[in-house]
Amino acid sequence: MADLSGLVQFSVQAALLITTLLLLPCAYRVAVVESSAERLQVIDTITTLLIGIIALLALSAGNAQYIDVAIALAALAFIGTLGVARYLAEGKAF
Repeated sequence: MADLSGLVQFSVQAALLITTLLLLPCAYRVAVVESSAERLQVIDTITTLLIGIIALLALSAGNAQYIDVAIALAALAFIGTLGVARYLAEGKAF
């Protein structure tokens, strides 16, 4: 871990654990839900959690390049969500 104080290290590790555990109910919800719109919302939530995990790993490892990965994932997730939402609403993606 990067040069972080003990309390910050503990907080980052606790946040990583909690964020990772939050992926489990989301994965269950993706499997159970029947509506495509609800499934899109849950997948978007999973993507947001993954972005948070990557940001916490960047803080933990002291590597700022992970933040670039998180930003790229956020941009791709936003574009993907817009495309799928438009497809669900209008029946066409473009």
